[in-house]
This record gives sequence, structure tokens and C-alpha cells, in this order.
Amino acid sequence: MTVAMTYDSGWAERYRDMVASPDLAVQRLKPGHRVFVGTGCAEPLELVRALTAQSCRLADVEIIHLLTLGEAPYADRSLSDCFLVNSYFISENVRAHIQEGLGHYTPIMLSDIPRLFRSGQQPLDAALIQVTPPDERGRVSLGVSVDIVKAAAENASVVIAEVNPNMPWTEGDSLLDVFDIDVLVPVETPLLEMQPLPSNDTVRTIGQYISGLVDNGSTIEFGIGRIPHAVVEFLKEKKDLGIHTEMLTDSIIDLIEAGAVSGMRKTMDRGKIVASFCMGTKRLYEYIHRNPLFSFQPTEYVNDPYVIGRQRKMVAINTALEIDLTGQVCADSLGSRFFSGIGGQVDFNRGAARSEGGKAIIAMPSTARKGTVSRIVARLSPGAGVVTTRGDVHYVVTEYGAAYLHGKSVQERAISLISVAHPDFRDVLLAEAIEARYIRQEMSDVAGRLFLAAQETRTAFLLQDGNQVTFRPVHPTDEHGMRDLLYALSEQTVYYRFMSEIRKFPHRQIRDFVYIDHRKDVAVVGTVPAAHGEEIIAVGRYYLDEKTNRAEVAFVILDAWQNKGIGTFLFRHLVTIAKRNGIAGFTAEVLQANRRMMAVFNDSGFHMTSELSDGVYSVSIDF
Repeated sequence: MTVAMTYDSGWAERYRDMVASPDLAVQRLKPGHRVFVGTGCAEPLELVRALTAQSCRLADVEIIHLLTLGEAPYADRSLSDCFLVNSYFISENVRAHIQEGLGHYTPIMLSDIPRLFRSGQQPLDAALIQVTPPDERGRVSLGVSVDIVKAAAENASVVIAEVNPNMPWTEGDSLLDVFDIDVLVPVETPLLEMQPLPSNDTVRTIGQYISGLVDNGSTIEFGIGRIPHAVVEFLKEKKDLGIHTEMLTDSIIDLIEAGAVSGMRKTMDRGKIVASFCMGTKRLYEYIHRNPLFSFQPTEYVNDPYVIGRQRKMVAINTALEIDLTGQVCADSLGSRFFSGIGGQVDFNRGAARSEGGKAIIAMPSTARKGTVSRIVARLSPGAGVVTTRGDVHYVVTEYGAAYLHGKSVQERAISLISVAHPDFRDVLLAEAIEARYIRQEMSDVAGRLFLAAQETRTAFLLQDGNQVTFRPVHPTDEHGMRDLLYALSEQTVYYRFMSEIRKFPHRQIRDFVYIDHRKDVAVVGTVPAAHGEEIIAVGRYYLDEKTNRAEVAFVILDAWQNKGIGTFLFRHLVTIAKRNGIAGFTAEVLQANRRMMAVFNDSGFHMTSELSDGVYSVSIDF
């Protein structure tokens, strides 16, 4: 169905000297030419078919492209003497061809590709593209794929364009003058469509974790793959989001219509959704057509790390195939078999990292091959390439939580990553990390305790002074934060909590505070924002006695945050968790002088009994 708009209805007659059939148009191509083929859903299929049909007269033609969705008949073993495929990002239609060594993969950051064309380092003899019909001013739109197509069209010696009325007209820097094209090939075929990728519980869980990292007013990049776009489901309650991304899919429509996207808090391109290409269905194509909300820009703008970094609260969401315990991210190969490409991961990761309040996120399921192998590994597979270096990685998210690696030591990174690995592989990864000297030998006794608690234990408490305290499960990576808290407590608070005059806290004791067997014990920390991320200002925990089905409860609050209601809130939160786990009640040992703790218990509303002996109350609370 033709997209509704007023084109120059007489364009074919007006430019008749430029019009040709696909077969006649590709006769402009010669043996030895380097030919660019348009990206994604804008692949010019009729020209590709005509090119392949003339293989008998062509030899050594190098076909260059980014990500293509349609047919790739030139990537046939029988035509390998005629066509050499050179891909900047490997799609499914050429993957086997390249993995067999019949074609080439050129690893390169997406932002660098236009410079290859303009500098002459990668000269193009021809570009095969697809555009809209001309308007009355003699302009055509590149429609759904501006990306590197515009640079290719501006630098190729010969530009051959399918002119398709089904191509939507996109706003932004997406236009070419019709006289910058050498041959116009009229076609009227449906655009290629990419149906929404099916989701599953793992992908949705990852999406939910990522959404928790996205603040209101953030600007988001959605990388390629089902995980980045699964995040959309969990962003619909956010406010004033902006979009600055390479690729759009149908999911963006749902996010816009939910009212989550305004773009009004963007630093650049305020009020605009910026993208370089889209891959979706007819619904998306009709939605973006002549829609002033969208601004389609070339890759050299969209993927420029400097431009990305100027956006405040820029969130980049990309995926990986494998990550080692030091934080090296492999995203383009399975071992030595090339699978996809660098794409824009490095561009957006570095841009988001330099953004004020920005977050660079790498996401992936914890396992592959139906759960038989871990994607988090002690060492990358032989031949695996590093796309994002260990120095560039920030957040890593799996279905088991989020690990923050930036600025962390190798031991901290290894522990963080093991804690978000699949439970079946954590003990093996711990042993391998100790063997590799990433983790100290004495850490071997935490095997079985390297995992995160369920996120249902998260909550928040707004104080009367306007500060908000966030409560979450303790993480294995909270060791430094826990140490800072303990040494910041006053002597009286330490005495009330531990019933002794402790002067120092051994590493093993601090470690035991953060490595929790969440299957029977619970530890919750209260945090407030700090320059380095967050500061732990409270800790509450209980230890279950499975014989009595009662748990011993204890909590401590940094002195400056006492008398603000935090203790009462934390106790009630622990009660909620315990009741959900079927625990019958709490016990506690409280010094007689610790009136504040006793007041929390007395005011809880539960039946409580206590016995005083040698200055210590033994408290029992029934739920």
C-alpha cells in the first residue's frame, strides 16, 4: 500500500532521461567495481536481483554493506568468483558465507564508516539504494535508512536508486537532491518488514532490571537485539524520556503513546526522537512518515561519542555474547567465528559514560545453548574478540541482576560478575577466578553464597526532611560500603549493636555481612545517593533458625541518620519479608540501655514478650 503523501506525480516524465529498468541500470557496473548496497529494510531488492542475474559478465565485484535484512543472492558459493561480500555488520543472510571464509568481515566502529567513504580509504564505484519519489522541489528522502547510506550516496561514483512510493518520507537530515542520483529505477513493492522479536521470561527480567537504572528525563539508546527493546515494556511509567538511538522498532510507538517520551529534557535535539534507521513493520513506517517528532540523521551524527556524551542522563543499552571476569566484552564473535559486528556499541558506551548522569549498560542472558554454557566466563573463548574493553565497561545486566564494574578492582569485578552469573556456574567461576589469581585464595569459603536476593525486597522510604532512603538486598559487592559504614559508627552505636567494645572489624567479619545465604537469611541495606553512586547508611538482617522457624533480627543505622524513623521502617520491611517467607516470628537480644531499639519493638503492633537478664532483654515477637 502506498504511503499517503503528495509527491511530484509527473516525476518519471520530468526525469525520464534518468529512468531505467533494474537490468539496464546495473549495466553501469563493471568487473572489479566496489558496490555499496543499502541498509536494513531499505535494501534495494530489485537492484540486488538484477545485479546477481548479471553475474556472468561480472568478476571480482566487492559488495559492501552494513546490516541487510533481505535476500543476499550474491552470497552464494557458486558466485564466489563473481562477488566478494565485505560486511561491516554480519546479518543472518551472509553469516554462513562469511564463517566459511568466502566473504569478509570488517570490524569497525559505526561512527568511523562514513569517514572511510569520504577520505577515499574505501572508495565506492557505485551505491545501490532505495528512496522516495521526488517532491516538487526535486528532493528525495532516504526514508527508513539514513545511517551510512547518505555518506555512501554522497561519495559513490555512480548512484542507482530504486524509487518506491511505499518508502516513508522521514524528517531530518535524510534528503538527497534528485540530480545527485545517476539512475532512477521505478518500483512499487512493499518494504521489507521485521516482525517484533519474541520475548521470554529471561529477556523480560533483564528488561525490568535495566528499567530500574533509567531515571525520569533520561535519553535512551536502544541497541540491536531483543533485550534492548524488551526494556520498553517497563519504561511506560517513566516521565520525559528522550530518544537518541541508531535503530527504531515498532516498540517505540507503544512508548510514545504511553506518554513516557517527550524529549523535553534532552540537552540536544530537544523534543525530537533522533535515529539513523528503523527496522519494523508497516505500522512503524506509516507512523514515522512525515512525522515531525522524528529526526533521522546520518551515522556520523547519531553515533558521534561527543554528541552522545553531551546529552545529560544518556543511557546506552547494548548486548554481548560473552564477558570475562575482568570485564572484557565480546559482542561480535563466537570464539573465532564472526557472528555480528561492533556496530555502535563502543560509540554509545563511551558517549553515555562521559554524559552527566549517564549510564552505559551491557546486557545479556546469563547462559547460552539452552542453559548448558555460561556467558560469563573466566577467560574469553579462544579467538573471541574484545569489543568493549575492561576499562570501558560500566553496568553488566543479566536476569540475576546488575553488576557495576567501572572503577572497580579485578577482584571486585569478578565477584560482581559471578553474583549475576547463572547459579549453576557460580562455584566453578569462583574456583577459576581463584586459580587465575583474580580473587584471593581465602575467598574459597564463600562458595554457595555468591548470589543476589530477589528484587521484591526493594523499597524506599521518604523522610520528613525530603531525603529518600532506598532499601535493597545486600550485594557481594557491598564489602567496601559495609566497611565504611561500620567504621563510621559511634562507639555507643557499635556497643548497642554488637554488645561489646569493638575497635576493628576483620575482613572475614565484614565479608560475612555481605555474603548472605539468602535462601534462609536476609540482609537489607538502606542507601542514599553519593558522589560515587550510593552510601550505605543502614543495615537490617535476620538469621533463620530452621528448627524453630523463627529468625533473630538486628539492625544498625549510621548515627547522623538516627531518630528519623528509619529503624521503624526497616523493622517493618524485614517483617514483611519474613512473613512472605512463612517465618513465624522474630527474636532479638537487646541491651537494657538501648531504649530506641526496644521502642521499635514495643510499637510494632505485634505480640511481644521479653525477659531481662544481666542487663540484656531476650525479646520474642509473634507475627
